[in-house]
Amino acid sequence: MARAEQIKAVLEKGDAGKQPIVAGGASGDKKEGKKKKEGGDEKEGDEEKDAEVAKLQASLSQAIVSERPNVRWDDVAGLEQAKGLLQEAVILPVKFPQLFTGKRAPWKGILLYGPPGTGKSYLAKAVATESGASCFLSVSSSDLVSKFQGESERLVKNLFELARAKAPSIIFIDEVDSLCSQRSEGENESARRIKTEFLVQMDGVGKNVQGVLVLGATNTPWEIDSGIRRRFEKRVYIPLPDAKARAHVLKVQVGATPNNMTDADYKELGTLTDGFSGADLSIVVRDALYEPVRTCQLATHFKKVKDASGTHEFLWEPCSSGDPDPTKKEMTLMQVPGELLRPVDVSMKHFRKAMGKAKPSVSPGDLGRFEEWTKSFGQDG
Repeated sequence: MARAEQIKAVLEKGDAGKQPIVAGGASGDKKEGKKKKEGGDEKEGDEEKDAEVAKLQASLSQAIVSERPNVRWDDVAGLEQAKGLLQEAVILPVKFPQLFTGKRAPWKGILLYGPPGTGKSYLAKAVATESGASCFLSVSSSDLVSKFQGESERLVKNLFELARAKAPSIIFIDEVDSLCSQRSEGENESARRIKTEFLVQMDGVGKNVQGVLVLGATNTPWEIDSGIRRRFEKRVYIPLPDAKARAHVLKVQVGATPNNMTDADYKELGTLTDGFSGADLSIVVRDALYEPVRTCQLATHFKKVKDASGTHEFLWEPCSSGDPDPTKKEMTLMQVPGELLRPVDVSMKHFRKAMGKAKPSVSPGDLGRFEEWTKSFGQDG
């Protein structure tokens, strides 16, 4: 009997040291541990989410143009309406915010379209230079398309969140048709989700786009999805330059290169280059600028000329074999000391020679299609 009493006392003492059982079969310590674990998992999940967002935004940070291109409005020939619209959307809201009150809001989306080489990207460079305090983000399809499922649309979302955080800001998307082409039944699901995310971010419910301008450029506006097209409030046609604009482009392209060209020469060239785009004109100028180099390469005689800088006693300039100059000497370019060569200045004859080989890159048929699309959806720039 005494032995039984001792065993009972030991058992009662052991039960008193145990934690009470709570509903669900878990002890208080276990329940508290579970709560701590759940709280830790939630905190850890938030940290992982923040780290993922930071990673995506870091990948987009390279799209921010920190060094502005040195392109001014005056460098862009013609296109007065396009420049005016971009000033309304970019420059005026920042410099004169009092103009944009009530229902007068800046444009949120502008699409620049036209044949290749007409200056759409060049206009964007001017916007980047002239935008001043605005953050300029230049992106392409390679910045936003990922091989991992779901990451492309997250990149699009983070692009707009980054732009909102740095407002006033400009998102420039070159060749926007590569990201936002027409939706069709047989297209890739990932491509469809990217377009949907663009639609939501550009003008979706609950999305604040104040202070963010989306500037798009394309050579094929008819391939852009109708929903995206509607979100570009202004669709501006960037046509081939006229004669006056072509003369201006040629003069700007020659720049400070030694030449003896006159304004009358540039005006004549502007008339001769009908149908040429800005890119075509750039090729003509580069070809003409190489003509003096070719003259030096092919020369068999050189003559002495005065060094205008006074650094050397004389310089060697290429001349023809029949030149009467007494200082003329028969030799090749490679026999002339490098520091003593004086190249020939660019002149009209060099441009005429370059024009003999140049051809426009845009056909009349292409122009007709752009004009038809402009009548339906766009406006002249």
